[in-house]
Order: sequence, then C-alpha cells, then structure tokens
Amino acid sequence: MAVVAFAALAAVWVVAAWLLSRTSVPSLHLSGVDEHSLFSQAILHRTARYWRGVDVVWLAGTVASLAALVVLVWRLPPSIRGMGLGRISSSIVAGIVILVTLWFVALPFGLASLWWDHHFGLGPFDVWAWLNAQWAMLGAEVAAVMLAIVLQVGVAGRWPRGWWLAAAPTIVAIAAAFAFVEGWIASSGTQQLADPQLRADVVRLERVEGVRGTPVRVQDVSDWTDQVNAFTSGFGPSTRVVIWNTLLDGRFSRGEIDVVIAHELGHVRSRHIVKAIGWSALVVLPTLWIVAVATRRRGGMADPANLPLAILVLAIVGLLTLPLQNAVSRRYEAEADWRALNATRDPAAAKRLFEGFAQTSLEQPNPPLLDYLWLENHPTLMQRIVMAQRWQQRHAAN
Repeated sequence: MAVVAFAALAAVWVVAAWLLSRTSVPSLHLSGVDEHSLFSQAILHRTARYWRGVDVVWLAGTVASLAALVVLVWRLPPSIRGMGLGRISSSIVAGIVILVTLWFVALPFGLASLWWDHHFGLGPFDVWAWLNAQWAMLGAEVAAVMLAIVLQVGVAGRWPRGWWLAAAPTIVAIAAAFAFVEGWIASSGTQQLADPQLRADVVRLERVEGVRGTPVRVQDVSDWTDQVNAFTSGFGPSTRVVIWNTLLDGRFSRGEIDVVIAHELGHVRSRHIVKAIGWSALVVLPTLWIVAVATRRRGGMADPANLPLAILVLAIVGLLTLPLQNAVSRRYEAEADWRALNATRDPAAAKRLFEGFAQTSLEQPNPPLLDYLWLENHPTLMQRIVMAQRWQQRHAAN
C-alpha cells in the first residue's frame, strides 16, 4: 500500500513539474552561431577574466558558509541546551546566532565582489551605499526565516516524526506571503518614469501583453553600481516592475529600454512569480523529509539544538539542486524574452541590447559549463541573440 501511495505521489509530482515547466516559447534551435562573429576578442577576453574572479569569490564564499555551518553544528548545540530556555525561545536564539554568523561570514565576500566590480569599471567602491541597498529586503527575509524556524520547531514538538508533513504547507504559505509583500518592499523608495515617451511605451506594451495597470518604477542604484538590471516582484495587487536608473543613463536606446520593460511585463503575463511558488510547493516536502532524516538520530527538529544541522543540510541540498533551479529560471527568462519580442516586434533592438550586456555588465556570451549550470539563471547572451534572429526569420517567412 505504501509503495502504491508513493508511486501515486511521484506521478502527481512529475505531472505538476511538467505543467509548471511549460512555456509559450516554440521549439527553437539556439546553437550554431559563433560568438566570435558578434564579439571582439578583446571583449571575450575581458568577460572571461572578470568571470574568473566571480567564480573564485562565489566558490570561496560558498565554502566559507558551509564551513561556518559545520563549526556551528559542532559548537552551538551544547550552548543551546545549556541556556535553560523553552523550545521556542531556544529556537529563536539559535536562529539569530546562525543568521548573524552567516551574514558576517558572507560579508567579506560581498565586499570582495563589490571591489572586483569596481576594478572592472562596473561601479564605485562605496561600501556604505552597497550596505544600504541590502537593508530593504534583509529585514523581511530574516523575519520570514525566523518565522519558518519557529513554526518548524513548534510543529516538530507536537509531531516529532511526521512534522515535515505538517510543516510543508506552512512553509509554502510563508513563501507565498513573502513573495506577495515583496512587491511593495522591493519598490519602496523608487520613482515613476520621468520620460513621457517611455510612459506611453509602457501603456502600449501593457496593452499588448494584457497586463494593464502594472506599475513600472525606477530605482536609483548609481551610488553602488553602473550595471543595468530590472526585475518583477509581487503578484496580484502587489505586482511591480522595477528598472534600475542605470538603464536610462543614455547607454541604451528607447527601443532597447522597451525590450527590457516588455521582458519584465512578460514575466507578469506568464505569472512566473506564482509559478515559482508552485515550484517551492513541489520541492519543500522532499527537502523537509531529508532534514527530518538527517536530524532524527539527534532527537529531531523538536530539539532546537539541531537547527545548525538542519540549516547545513538545507544549504547542501540547495547547492546540489542549484543547476535545476537555474534551469527552471532560464526557461522562464526565455519565455519573457519571447514575449518581449512579440510585444515590441523589434528583434534588432533586442539583439543590440544583449550585445550591449557584454560591455555594460561583462556577461559572458557563451559561459563555461560549470558557470552555466551553477551561476547562470538567464539564457546565455548568444542564446538570447539567436532567439531574436529566429523570431525575425519566423516572422519574415510569414
């Protein structure tokens, strides 16, 4: 009976994953174009040098964080058990210690990344401005993590063996609530588009993509970076599209800016934030089961002293599944690109935009495999350029 139930659950999981992974992008052949035909050897060499440093900082930071968690697994449990506090109070203290430790361990690597960007001319080395940019989301993220910790320990105290079954829906609900509120938090301190032509373009693109009334805001990031970016956050009434003011500093044409805006509105049209919550619902149950198995011999998650081990397991699982997470993200980003092409009908602007990213953000046109698997959550520049070419070919034939 158990085998049948497991098989049924596995089948449901596979079907749900298939449905979530479906996109509106047609089957396209996105290989076969040599990056040397579009980018100079100097650009390719410069982007490769930059990413070698990015790889080193990322790898060192990852190893340092895992090492810090190993030390906490070794040293923190006796202190937690010796505090004499209740289960919930102990879990709060343990959670704060773990989060603060991880933040300070990650800090020098964040500063190293900031300096590396500055070294390559991607922004000023303004530590204070960089730190200020982190605060807006940090508080909400810490609150969400602490709430998840308290709920897991509390549920495990009531159901020591099956806590992961009861905790999974709660964790998904917390993720959904955080994603909803994030729309307002991420856009705090932003401004409206000042250019009336761009505002008119937004209205037109929203109409074409069927997402009328989506606020498009501008965030000033010039104190700590010269790179360009845009993102979509929230869902439902909290949906916001935010573009960095560096996109509007004259380096990109109106058509290229329209492609970026249309791309973000494509995320809204495809409900990618909601689909990401769906993915969290699929992965949270097996992930919590792994945590339950890993902590069972030490008393399970009902014992707050096992929180360092639980978070170490989560970190390892997250690292091992990062290629899968990035693969899903790349599918959604490709769909947003395709929707942007359909909305703007300007493949030449899209091609110029993606070629420009090699200059403005030092993105690698065709990154090495390990970078592609672990660090790239967007299609490569070459894939995005070839997609624009394929769109043009399909519509020229029509």
